[in-house]
Amino acid sequence: MVVGAGIVGLAVARELLRRYPATPVTVLESADHVGAGQSGHNSGVVHAGLYYEPGSLKATLCRRGAGLLREVCAEHAVPYRELGKVVVATSPDEVAGLDRIEERARRNGVPDLARLDRAGLRDLEPEVEGVAALHSPHTAVVDFAAVSRALADEVRHLGGEVRLSSPVTAITPIGDLVEVVSGSDYADVVERLVVCAGVHGDALAAMVGADGDVRVVPFRGEYYRLRPAARDRVRGLVYPVPDPRFPFLGIHLTRTVDDEVLVGPNAVMALSRDGYRWRDVSPADLREVLAWPGTRRMAARHWRTGVRELSSSASRRLFARQARRYLPGLAAADLEPARSGVRAQAVSRDGTLVDDFVLQQVGPILLLRNAPSPGATSSLAIAEHVVDLLPAPA
Repeated sequence: MVVGAGIVGLAVARELLRRYPATPVTVLESADHVGAGQSGHNSGVVHAGLYYEPGSLKATLCRRGAGLLREVCAEHAVPYRELGKVVVATSPDEVAGLDRIEERARRNGVPDLARLDRAGLRDLEPEVEGVAALHSPHTAVVDFAAVSRALADEVRHLGGEVRLSSPVTAITPIGDLVEVVSGSDYADVVERLVVCAGVHGDALAAMVGADGDVRVVPFRGEYYRLRPAARDRVRGLVYPVPDPRFPFLGIHLTRTVDDEVLVGPNAVMALSRDGYRWRDVSPADLREVLAWPGTRRMAARHWRTGVRELSSSASRRLFARQARRYLPGLAAADLEPARSGVRAQAVSRDGTLVDDFVLQQVGPILLLRNAPSPGATSSLAIAEHVVDLLPAPA
């Protein structure tokens, strides 16, 4: 059984059914449709593996996952566009950071990387300004919600069940088995349980008494989009050199599969685990997040960055200013509000933002405790890794 019908949970269910076709597999989802959480609220970027520490799960599974994702999209006729991406150093001070990204990307086996000077950058992105850039031509965009629907269809075709509107209310280990209560007191007893619940993963981990030194803190990422008259200023994906202290990549420009151009996201702590808007407030969620010592230590360490992110949330002008560092012609009037997403970001007890995927085994239960970006890109490879960790069915 799998909890969570986001792209990772559905990929795990699909992988179980492909390896063990005689084994019944059920996916439980609290929402009334698949991909309702992070899978349906993101910029749609298929990452090539530029940023991640070589040898980490992120690095290994992102590279593998991107290839598998492309195959699945072709199989299910889901649009997949290799628009390419430039990471731009806007000043000489940022060149060392660009060098670090290039070194990591080459160690991770990212194909066809090219280092660009100012003229080379202008050839690719005529309105983007920078002193140097790194070009990843195979970075792509896709609709991850559409991929989630395709995976759900495949799970059903392979004989699995996707049970919607079925929130899990209890998980009880019984010897080598697990009882899972969901929906209207619907009880299942299963041999193995995989929890891929995103921002709600901590609540399910608590049901089975899972300890650990990480907790999920929800961060909202807010986007604007370029108005139609300004969309031709960007051909593909344009990213700044990120701050190495954070697992966030900074405000960037992303042309989507349907030719919108998103500007964002920022990163502000959400006031609810499903806090896609400022008015989405859950006192219970806030109490849990603020009670975690890591949240307070993180805030004390990075309060200046937090103030800047909050300011950009409140001001379109400040949001545009950050993107104007590499797109000088951008004005606040070129932006219109777009969607937001919530990132389930694990924070350790000492206040460190965890920068890799985290899995935890509790008897016959496997908990995915941290799978932020590039989690969607890596989903099919994460599924392989998860099923490798599970015992084969008797």
